[in-house]
Amino acid sequence: MKNILIHGLPGSGKTTIIKRLCVIFKEFNPVGFITSEIYDGENRVGFEVANLFGDSRTFAHTKLKSKVIVGKYKVDLRAFDDLLDKTFSKEKKTGLYMIDEIGRMECASKKFSKLIIELLGSNKPLVAVIAEKGADLINNIKKRDDVALFEITEQNRDLRIKELTMVIRDLLLD
Repeated sequence: MKNILIHGLPGSGKTTIIKRLCVIFKEFNPVGFITSEIYDGENRVGFEVANLFGDSRTFAHTKLKSKVIVGKYKVDLRAFDDLLDKTFSKEKKTGLYMIDEIGRMECASKKFSKLIIELLGSNKPLVAVIAEKGADLINNIKKRDDVALFEITEQNRDLRIKELTMVIRDLLLD
């Protein structure tokens, strides 16, 4: 097992954990991206993806023009694929991949779907948030022999950070 998948209900702290783990393991030059919600007042209107180098793109929004629609959001696959290119072309010295998240919107990108399979099969650990439900790719990833699933809840979040830190440290020092 060298791949760690984090799952849980919305608001349980999955993105917070990924951000904290990026800081904890910064000496291993983690490569990946964080997804943030975009709000207009109290209404969520979209999502932004930002790589760990500081580049970001609006990935999905209610006001974008796109043929790719997930829920109420229109998905800008070109912007997402561009960010993936910028992120994973710089990653030669990384020891760890961090992905927030493997979800329906992200899996609409053929480039992302191919990349995730490559990262799962690489010799470096992958820590990723994965959707609770999803299509074939999401379900197939969860069934792999080389993944461990960690469920996050508001109650266990702090304990899980400690647990994940120990598991990842062991993987990196192997």
